[in-house]
Amino acid sequence: MQAFRIHTGLVAPLDRENVDTDAIIPKQFLKSIKKTGFGQNLFDEWRYLDPGFPGQDPTSRKPNPDFVLNQSRYKGASVLLARANFGCGSSREHAPWALDQFGFRAIIAPSFADIFFNNCFKNGLLPITLQEAAVAKLFDETAAFVGYQLTIDLERQVVVKPDGSELPFEIQPFRKYCLINGFDDIALTLRHADKIKAFEAERLLRKPWLANTV
Repeated sequence: MQAFRIHTGLVAPLDRENVDTDAIIPKQFLKSIKKTGFGQNLFDEWRYLDPGFPGQDPTSRKPNPDFVLNQSRYKGASVLLARANFGCGSSREHAPWALDQFGFRAIIAPSFADIFFNNCFKNGLLPITLQEAAVAKLFDETAAFVGYQLTIDLERQVVVKPDGSELPFEIQPFRKYCLINGFDDIALTLRHADKIKAFEAERLLRKPWLANTV
């Protein structure tokens, strides 16, 4: 998992409330057993005018020119600005996968659905909750200034605006520790690889028949 410490990125505003996970990555793309390749179908039904299906060549599709991520001023955005209850709906982990693989490192919203919120941290994506008034002002500023960027300093737990003003945010210490160090659940376990190997070796000495168990 990619570590997150300080990130500066272009902001893309998704001005919709209650964006559910089926909108983030539609159900037909969940058939893949791989953990990669979902970014090209992020917000598929909003980004394209034609229906999408797995394995489709994205260059053959018809982009929706009115959708925010298809507008040239937001090309390469890595900070997504959203409205309340982002990530509601089903618990599919493919949603943060798609956002991450599209290029987003952080999402700022007044509130998130709980399961989506938890899944973000497990996949290196930082969800930031700010007061609704603060988010509304960020929407106004993003619309007013082309190339609007924010700097997210996770160590200091602040969002830094172009004028230097800061918006503090809360995060659980354990989640912060994992993001800063790039630890997903597997990496957390592998910190104790030596102890695990020692345990397995000692267990086989006591119960050697386990080595032949199918």
